[in-house]
Amino acid sequence: MSQPNVLIFMVDQLAGTFFPDGPADWLHTPNLRALSQRSVRFANCYTPAPLCAPARASFMTGQMPSRTGVYDNGAEMRADIPTYAHHLRRAGYQTCLSGKMHFVGPDQLHGFEQRLTTDVYPADFGWTPDYRKPGERIDWWYHNMGSVTGAGVAEITNQLEFDDEAAYHGRAKIYELARRADERPWMLTVSFSHPHDPYAARQRFWALYEDCRHLMPEVPAIAYEDHDPHSQRILDANNWREYTITDEHIQRSRRAYFANVSYLDEQIGSILEALRATRAHENTIVLFLADHGDMLGERGLWFKMSPLDGSSRVPLMISAPGMSSGRVTTPVSLVDIVPTLADLVGIDTAEVTPWTDGQSLLPLTRGEQRTEPVLMEYTAEASYAPVVSIRQGRWKFNRCALDPDQLFDLENDPHELCNLAQNSDYADISAGLSRQTERRWDLRQLDAEVRANQQRRLAVYEALRRGSYTPWDFQPVQNAAGRFMRNHMDLNVVEEQNRFPRGQ
Repeated sequence: MSQPNVLIFMVDQLAGTFFPDGPADWLHTPNLRALSQRSVRFANCYTPAPLCAPARASFMTGQMPSRTGVYDNGAEMRADIPTYAHHLRRAGYQTCLSGKMHFVGPDQLHGFEQRLTTDVYPADFGWTPDYRKPGERIDWWYHNMGSVTGAGVAEITNQLEFDDEAAYHGRAKIYELARRADERPWMLTVSFSHPHDPYAARQRFWALYEDCRHLMPEVPAIAYEDHDPHSQRILDANNWREYTITDEHIQRSRRAYFANVSYLDEQIGSILEALRATRAHENTIVLFLADHGDMLGERGLWFKMSPLDGSSRVPLMISAPGMSSGRVTTPVSLVDIVPTLADLVGIDTAEVTPWTDGQSLLPLTRGEQRTEPVLMEYTAEASYAPVVSIRQGRWKFNRCALDPDQLFDLENDPHELCNLAQNSDYADISAGLSRQTERRWDLRQLDAEVRANQQRRLAVYEALRRGSYTPWDFQPVQNAAGRFMRNHMDLNVVEEQNRFPRGQ
């Protein structure tokens, strides 16, 4: 068999708590369920950072945000950091992206040979937070609770238009790959914006959840003063005091979120059908994952930005030729994807390994053990100083220099309601994880680096928005003179080459 192709589906803000072993049985997701049955499902996969751009940069590079410098949604992803697209391209693959990847900076390809759409979000430094102004709310781009109070039905939105386009180009690319003479194996990443808020869904998907029993959170809203300090900062950043959130708002938001998971299922199913129709499915590795989760009203929190599982845990499923399906409960991370892909396609991992913070997941799929913990970092809006986390076994340990430590036993306390960090019965566990945290991070140095990076970007952004503005946003170009039939072509050749299968 020839070297396998790679098809990656990335979605945005999909909580791994709804994927305990593939999609929850009450979600209307026939295509993802079928994919899960032939995949290895990682029940405890975590994002390296619970925010779009830092998570995606870490997923693509296998490096933590403190190494990439992608601290927030306005931070540049440097062109000199190798991504899985670079690694695969060097190994002889065609590399293509359709949809979102939230690259910030003038390099909008990062190893992709071709990009089929623009991005849904801006590519400049405009979304840079400022640690010098703790508590500042930047209305024009910060989240607010209007996504919750405005939840409901919409036949078209900014994000639906974007994801329709990403799916269309993803399907079209699969057919193009089957018809072209290029013999190289290929890697296609199709990346969606849903089920990210705003919580607005098409009627036919909305209707699927009319009688859903999961429209209220498992943990009701907690009084503001009873939240931990970082959660209070998130609530403040989301402007919670300006809104009155009712049970109906919560139910409509969750219903639209679930409906958009079903919308994604249909789009992904259509691309998988194109893969089958072009007879490429038996030699294609398929990954399904998300960048981060969504608290979705649990304990009164929404969106992301938190180390709590609703925000930080993500689905991950891998289907590959010759790989047996199954479920892995060992905690893993999106930074493990780069070395895993290298292993799956046969790239020399000795060269890849020095550039990554992750480990290949293939040993886990064979039943081997792993002792390294999972790490998370958060340095963006709603934080006034870096927040770092370690997930090891059943334990999660969170630290911020401004706040009391947090220790949770996720086996006995999956909703993270009981902080054990000051409980003398768990002093040894807490001390051990505290020492690991101190070995892995110099929080004072990281804080200084984040602040300096923010200030450089804010100065550059102010300068570049004065006078003539040259955007960095990716501009997809179609060569109309090379499409369909033109008079420099032979009609007979065009008809034959663009048919799959070819005429008998």
